[in-house]
Amino acid sequence: MLVQDPAILQVHVVEGDGAIYGLGSRATRGITVQVADETGKPVDGATVSFRLPDDGATGTFSSGSRTEIAVTRPDGRAGVWGMQWNRTPGQFEIRITAVKGQTRAGIVCQQYLSDAVEKATPGSRIGPRNGHKWLWIGLAVAGAAGAAVAATALGAKPAASSGSSSTAGVEIGTPSISLGHP
Repeated sequence: MLVQDPAILQVHVVEGDGAIYGLGSRATRGITVQVADETGKPVDGATVSFRLPDDGATGTFSSGSRTEIAVTRPDGRAGVWGMQWNRTPGQFEIRITAVKGQTRAGIVCQQYLSDAVEKATPGSRIGPRNGHKWLWIGLAVAGAAGAAVAATALGAKPAASSGSSSTAGVEIGTPSISLGHP
């Protein structure tokens, strides 16, 4: 059976876009791309070239070169890691080109070198990480609900109050989330 080369390649950065590294550090996380054909099916055996800038904020790949070649696996993914960054701060683009037969496609991946990354882990992002805030709030609410169910199952009763009705429960920040009896 003759396998025909794809008419169109689609390249997507699935890991590493927008990463911030400290000046002079080594990348402990890589850049991974997904190469697919016109139907979205992964392309195995595509040659992928990763090209760092020649000057300014840049670095070299583990080979010591500014260009690295990888081949996609059956899942359509290819990646590079272990880049050694220079000491020039700023934003830069890594140019990524995928080739399969006569078909080509390209994309750029943004990277940043910063002297503000002193105690952060290389490859981590600087700034608020609000995405985890709601995870922790959800876990706190679930834990409080579990404690309330356990207390009810064990026959615990809320402490009596003098003259005012009180509800046993938990209240978490703004906006208020209250758990307890009405």
